[in-house]
Amino acid sequence: MNAGGDADAGAQDDPRAPTVHALCEQDVDAAVAFDGSFIAFQRLQLQLRDGALWCDLESFDTRQLDEPYRKNYGDDADAEGLRDYLQRARGNTAPDAAAFVVRLDGRVVGRLMMSRTWNGFAYIDDIAIDRLARRRGAGTALMRTALEWARERGYPGIMLETQDTNVNACRMYLRHGFVLGGCDRYHYANEPDIAHETALFWYRML
Repeated sequence: MNAGGDADAGAQDDPRAPTVHALCEQDVDAAVAFDGSFIAFQRLQLQLRDGALWCDLESFDTRQLDEPYRKNYGDDADAEGLRDYLQRARGNTAPDAAAFVVRLDGRVVGRLMMSRTWNGFAYIDDIAIDRLARRRGAGTALMRTALEWARERGYPGIMLETQDTNVNACRMYLRHGFVLGGCDRYHYANEPDIAHETALFWYRML
């Protein structure tokens, strides 16, 4: 399954455009080797609208952090964990699961792991892009793949979790039609390094 780059209808024919493929054993090490970290220097400011928390691109507002820091989701995926996920995705224990990688210039620069969650939605367990390959359409290509995978299986929508300090990711989800379903400011209370972050839960109905 291939997906094109940002806002370019002809991107799939462009050899420089990102391409998405199902994860295979040969890609596992590369899929966890890149640097997926980012600098958290601001946090999303949520609004209250009609009694509910709200965020959209028009009202998008942020606040600078007093002390920026580098955040790495690397602990979310290692080679052993990805191989376990690959085994599940092959249908041995969880047929409603999938894993993908995205390539730029022939190199693996991102990964996507999805599964069916308890409420019947597709859930993005992990999505990560090499920090040196961002703003070249790799994230959009993976997101399009996620939407296609969920539609093919007749799921009502996609859900995912991120944090109010991952501002660029929040913008990307909004661009792809996700809406804020809720937040939890105590979700990480037992994790000292990220206890100050607020968990945001995003939904994309299909």
